[in-house]
Amino acid sequence: MAAFAHSVPCWVEVHLSDLEAGKRFYGGLFGWTFRAGDGMPFADAYSEGRLVAALAAKTDGRMPTTWGVHFATDDIRATVSAIRAEGGQIITDPVRAGRAGILAQAVDPDGAAFWLWQAEERPGFEKQNEPGSYCWTELYTRRPDRVDPFYARVFGFRSADLDTPGSPGSGDTGAAKSAIDFRMWSPPGVTPGPDTAVGGRSVITDAFPEMMPSHFLTYFAVADCDRTAERVQELGGRVTAAPFDIAYGRMAAFQDDQGAVFAVLQPADPMLP
Repeated sequence: MAAFAHSVPCWVEVHLSDLEAGKRFYGGLFGWTFRAGDGMPFADAYSEGRLVAALAAKTDGRMPTTWGVHFATDDIRATVSAIRAEGGQIITDPVRAGRAGILAQAVDPDGAAFWLWQAEERPGFEKQNEPGSYCWTELYTRRPDRVDPFYARVFGFRSADLDTPGSPGSGDTGAAKSAIDFRMWSPPGVTPGPDTAVGGRSVITDAFPEMMPSHFLTYFAVADCDRTAERVQELGGRVTAAPFDIAYGRMAAFQDDQGAVFAVLQPADPMLP
């Protein structure tokens, strides 16, 4: 498994009340197969025999039913210190996950939760940017003026603001968007822009429900967005944003049959940027 550079999304997992129901849903939707976690309440998900994600049983019913993204770090304790210094909070202090690596959970200054991962034996995804696997993450926030400097200082993200309609996940179906509405993040040491971007930041506008909290949205690549939307409903999930075209392909957003939100992207080109 290849190592992931510092600050790059390297893993996603969903926390569910019913692990077996989650395996049926995502197995039926993406064709994933699963391997139990050695007696632990989680299951690794595989696409074509390669690791793509994990499903975990919630240990506390009060936990949210959500997909969570992990960012790679070379030094998890230094990253935790930077998060605190920049106004974020640590939910879970660094803890060892066996021989796989060390993880921690944090929230940014607007309350969006994310994970840190310092790899040892398990770097992260074995497959991404292909149908049935992770392809993008996007932060939705009401406080871009606060979170933009946070992610720049904590992860060293270099930014490219888009002023064209149809950015991934923007929910834009044609109206022009200002540069502040959507920002792409690229890792340190590269020229920022679509070709190097590893994630994005979008603003929660009046078009969204008033009570929607700041959050990360996980995207999976698919070969056929419209058919995926149909399959979500067949499996008991819900379409929250029907398929529509954007500059990078065709996307849609869903809730699974337990309420976890995610999105899919059918890329305009065979390979994602």
